Amino acid sequence: MISEASCQLFDIPFFQFAQLKKYCPEDIPRIKADYKREWNEWKNCILQVSARLGSPFAEPHIEKWCNGWQVRAHFFAYFKYEFNKNSAAILSVLLNRRRLQVSLDWHCYRADRSQISVQQYNQWLADFDFRQFAEFDIWRGDESEYADFRRVKQLTQSDLNLRSDEDFWCIGKNVEKAELAHLDVVDFISRTIRELLPLYEKCHQ
Repeated sequence: MISEASCQLFDIPFFQFAQLKKYCPEDIPRIKADYKREWNEWKNCILQVSARLGSPFAEPHIEKWCNGWQVRAHFFAYFKYEFNKNSAAILSVLLNRRRLQVSLDWHCYRADRSQISVQQYNQWLADFDFRQFAEFDIWRGDESEYADFRRVKQLTQSDLNLRSDEDFWCIGKNVEKAELAHLDVVDFISRTIRELLPLYEKCHQ
């Protein structure tokens, strides 16, 4: 299952195959094998989460471990309701070299085809319940996925003000890689997604 070793997969000097072939061609078979093994564990985990969540969720989107010209710098999957499949509001699950992250996110790459706008996505910020989500992490959409995030309890309503029409916030929970050994990952992801559902649903009102 997902562990600290899964995060260490991404501690490689290059991700593009062209660079790997140039600088460390002898490592490519091992890197590919490691990625395939860990990605299969990732896929299995996400499918277990999907089985727990059930209806009205659609099948999860699970990004492949490579895209033809590079291996990924992280593993990424997301969940949506079946009737919101064309929405860029997502419940995302991400594993990188630092941590596991589960969050409500705006999928910028899908924004031009989304059934809702980023302004509608931001509806979850209205009348936000700081007490209910006090222990959640919160970060702006343009912050690095490797950044140190703040907790909701550290912020006030005015801190959540948007800087532009395209600005948005993400909210979720992060588990550092060293803590994964003590975590039921499937339960953690499933539970966090359920906790975020009131905000996800608010995006689509």
